[in-house]
Amino acid sequence: MVSPPARKVALVFPGQASQRAGMAKPLLEEPLARAVFRRASEALGIDLTALCAEGDDESLTRTDIAQPALLTTSAAWAAVLADRGVVAHMAAGHSLGEFSAWVVTGVLGFDQAVRLVRRRGELMEDAARRNPGGMLAVIGLSDEQVREVCERARKGGVLVAANYNCPGQVVLSGGEAALERAADEVKRMRGRAIPLRVSGAFHSPLMEDAAHAFGRLVSEIELNDPKIPVVVNATAEPVVDARGARAAMERQMTSPVLWTSSVRRMVAEGVKVFIEVGPGEVLTKLIERTSADIAAVSVGGPRGLSDVLEEVGR
Repeated sequence: MVSPPARKVALVFPGQASQRAGMAKPLLEEPLARAVFRRASEALGIDLTALCAEGDDESLTRTDIAQPALLTTSAAWAAVLADRGVVAHMAAGHSLGEFSAWVVTGVLGFDQAVRLVRRRGELMEDAARRNPGGMLAVIGLSDEQVREVCERARKGGVLVAANYNCPGQVVLSGGEAALERAADEVKRMRGRAIPLRVSGAFHSPLMEDAAHAFGRLVSEIELNDPKIPVVVNATAEPVVDARGARAAMERQMTSPVLWTSSVRRMVAEGVKVFIEVGPGEVLTKLIERTSADIAAVSVGGPRGLSDVLEEVGR
């Protein structure tokens, strides 16, 4: 157990592409985590425990599997952290990770959420088949330069800044031809352009059909007020009630992920410790590049849970 922290803590939840083979293995030693995975498997009618413990990378790549798998892994880690006495003051999630934040803060019920994100994944895959596109990470250019790239390379196609991840790292999303032109522009401006292994142009207008269908689903479900503020992707502002949560869910699929601004907002609110709750260290590294005056640590890092408990207990 750890004592209540003297420093303000935020839980942050990773999004799609953080999944990896065997990501649940260290978790399944924890009875609380095993119970979370059992619930998810029952809610979905698939053996999610086996997929997350023994499945290969390919089996976790499908969006309709990756999304509930990541949400379940994050929720299981959150249950373990709470059991160890970790107290959070704010929360946020990157793209899909925002739904993990809604679960952990009590806005969505867990069974409801795993079914909802599976349907979200199906809608996104369907939209990607009908409106082909992709995503491109741009490294080493300012936000303003990236916006200039979009203006020059769009040429009547779809091309937008989808993820503002940290200073010097922005992800573009759009049609394939526009992305090819963007890559050439980025290289001309002496930045790096890295195509991402994703199935569609997420967080772009090419997801509008999926967003409308998902919005109808969200409008029909009951939501609760979050127990702690959740800083949302679309606005980088804290949401404190169910109405704001619903609006954020409806906007998120086509809005950019304002992650840099979200981290800065949480720092401005007094957060000193960021705990990444899920596999890997993607968000931890982005947060470290965004603010030098905080501590960022991940349960998916080299020492895992022990690192987190040590940092929170300081």
